[in-house]
Parts: sequence; C-alpha cells; structure tokens
Amino acid sequence: MAEIIPFKGILFDPDRVDASSVMAPPYDVVSPKYKEALYKNEPHNIIRIDFGKDGDDDNDTENRYTRAAAYLQDWLEKEIFIHDREPVYYCYETVYTLNGKQAKTTGFIGAVKIEELGFGKIHPHEMTYSKPKSDRLNILRYCSANTSPIFSLYSSEKRAASSLLEKLTEEPPYIEAVDRDGFSHRLWRISDSTSIETIKNEMADKDVFIADGHHRYETALAFKKEMEEKGLSKTGDEPFNYVLMFLSNMEDPGLTLLPTHRIVEIDSEIHPKDVLKQYFDINKISTEGMSEEQSRQKMFDTMKGTIHAFGMFLTNTGSYYTLTFNESNIEIELPDCLRKLDVSVLHKFIFEKLLKIDHYEYEMDPVIAVDKAVKGSFEAVFFLNDTKIQDLKEVALAGHRMPPKSTYFYPKLLTGMVIYKF
Repeated sequence: MAEIIPFKGILFDPDRVDASSVMAPPYDVVSPKYKEALYKNEPHNIIRIDFGKDGDDDNDTENRYTRAAAYLQDWLEKEIFIHDREPVYYCYETVYTLNGKQAKTTGFIGAVKIEELGFGKIHPHEMTYSKPKSDRLNILRYCSANTSPIFSLYSSEKRAASSLLEKLTEEPPYIEAVDRDGFSHRLWRISDSTSIETIKNEMADKDVFIADGHHRYETALAFKKEMEEKGLSKTGDEPFNYVLMFLSNMEDPGLTLLPTHRIVEIDSEIHPKDVLKQYFDINKISTEGMSEEQSRQKMFDTMKGTIHAFGMFLTNTGSYYTLTFNESNIEIELPDCLRKLDVSVLHKFIFEKLLKIDHYEYEMDPVIAVDKAVKGSFEAVFFLNDTKIQDLKEVALAGHRMPPKSTYFYPKLLTGMVIYKF
C-alpha cells in the first residue's frame, strides 16, 4: 500500500501577505524574465526559496541555497509563515478556463512515504533529466523541506475522498491565490478525525501515478538515501522518508492533459516530406482566405481523434501540414503500451529512425513554437495530440516510461500554497 499521512504544514499567513503575490508557478516553467518580476514585485515571494537567483560572488557558504534556507527560517520567525501544530491533510482546488469553458481540479495534499519506483504502489510514467534533479536535491539539503507538491493521480470509483473534498470546497478557504492566468487556487485544512480516516481508508489499497513532478520524486528518493547513509534513518518513519504530494482522483472530471510540441533541427540533406511520405499521408493546410491562426487550428482539428496523426510546420515553406499514418509497418522495438503512443512514434520512429534528429526543444504554446522555429536555426515544428490518462496509467502499471514531456497537466499547481518541512 502507498502510505499517505497528514502532516504539519507551513503556510503563508493570509493576514500578513497578499496570497496572489507570494505564490509562484513550479520552477520548471518560470522564465528568467518572470523570475525577475516575481523578485521585484514581492519581497516574500516563494521564488526566493524554491528557485532563487545566483549571485556573482556566490561561494560554498553564500549561495542561492543558503539564502533559501535563511529566507525560510526568517519568515517563520517573523510569522510570515505559520507552522500548523497538528498533522492535517490539505484540500487544494484549482478553478480554470480552457477553450472558453470553466473547469476545476480538486485533490488533497499529504505526505507520501517514499519507495523505490517500480517495486511498490507508486508509479512513474516519464523519463527524466539529471540537471533539474541536482538543483532540487540542493533545495532539500539546505532547506530540509519540500516547497512544492508532486502532482499525482489515483483511481477510485467509490469517490469517498472526492465527495468529502467537494463538500469542503463549499466553505470559505484558508487561503486563495489568483495566478497570472487569472485562475483561482484555494486551500483548506482537513483536520477532523473522521475525514482523515476516510482518506486513509480509501487510499489504503490504491496505486499512485506520478503525473507531474518526476524530478522532485526521484530527488526526494536520493535525499532519503543520503540520510540513510549518514545513519539518520532509525525507524524508517523519519520525516525525510516522506514527500509532499497532491493526489487527484482520475475518475473525477476536470483533469486536463495538453500536448507539448517539439521544435527540431533537421540535417539539410534530409527532406522531411520525401522521407515521411512512405509512412504518412501528407496534406498541406490551405491558407487561402484564412489567417495563420485559422490554418493552424484547421491542422489541429484534422489531427484530433486520429491515431498516429501529427502536425508539422516547415520553416522553409512557412506552411502547416498534417501527417496521417497510412498503415505501413512502423518498425520500432517497444512494448505494446508504448508502441501505440503518438509520442513514442514521434521520438523512436520519426525522429530517430527516419529523420535522424538529435536536437529538439519543447514548447507547449504552438504560437511560441513556430515563432522560435522561424527566428532560430530550426527547420520544423512537430505538433502532437494530447496523451490520454488511461495510456499514462497503462504505461505506469507496466513499469515503463514515456519520453520526457509526454504529458502536460494543466493548469500547474502553485508553489507556496503549503510546505512540508522535515
């Protein structure tokens, strides 16, 4: 079973700060320009702790990580932060808008006991990179805290915890913040023993699927092992054996996955259309009487709901295309659960086998992706349909991993809503 316990969280005091000004997006989506804005606009923004700035004179004793620890301690002493006295769960709700329609994602935050991935009830679904893990590990070493939750999923058709959370969100929250997109993020304490037991009982036999935050989980696991090597793990229940996690029921409405597109460099001797036409029907999107935005939307509409359908923008023609699989044999050696995914076909077959692509960048916004391609040294942008939650679950349970950036859960949880300190 995945052990998920209540904990004594650290929270901003809403009477001392403007909640919307002190929160920040996760570190991996904060641009340098936006980081500067967060620093400038509010002296107590969580960015100073979670994703601080380097200084020209930094050394082993004065650097962004020592400053992060100092900020955390200072804000606790000045009661900018409140440290809850009793262990509780926290209900977290995000109300957002997508394509003109309002939706909400609700879940609860707890401390989840860390285990080796692939040997228990906690399942990853994406590959990770080493550099982000090194940065996150230093945050743990200096601050002894999780500053942002891992986004995870579970499946419960009984929806006992979901019903509890739905009722709780009818009450005024402890704190509410509005992000830069105008989306509302609200937090409640779940402190009564009946509610806590309801959550514990429902989660007792549940698998947990990491949706967003693989780097943070693997970093927490590495930190746990460091503590064990130092002889600090006596019982296995020390606080560093747990990690901060948001858990949402995949049977609830409101979960949104968006695709992340690829901006690619292609060798000048390789002509994409000539190579791809053996396996895909390639259709140029007509621009007659349409704006670029309309042409791009037509491309996405054509791709939607079709297996192994991709969009493509070529910088040398300035045009959009759709690639639709023509039922030829796709020769890639992958397990069936990965082989059927668009993102696997894109990486393993189109990029590696056909076009020999070894450099690409990721971008969620198709407008920005095209702009980067046109202004940079890129030959193309490849667009994807979204990955389905059921595919994520199937891959994770089989013990496999999708390529990095296969899923983008939208919107992102805010950093700073609650902190788990060891």
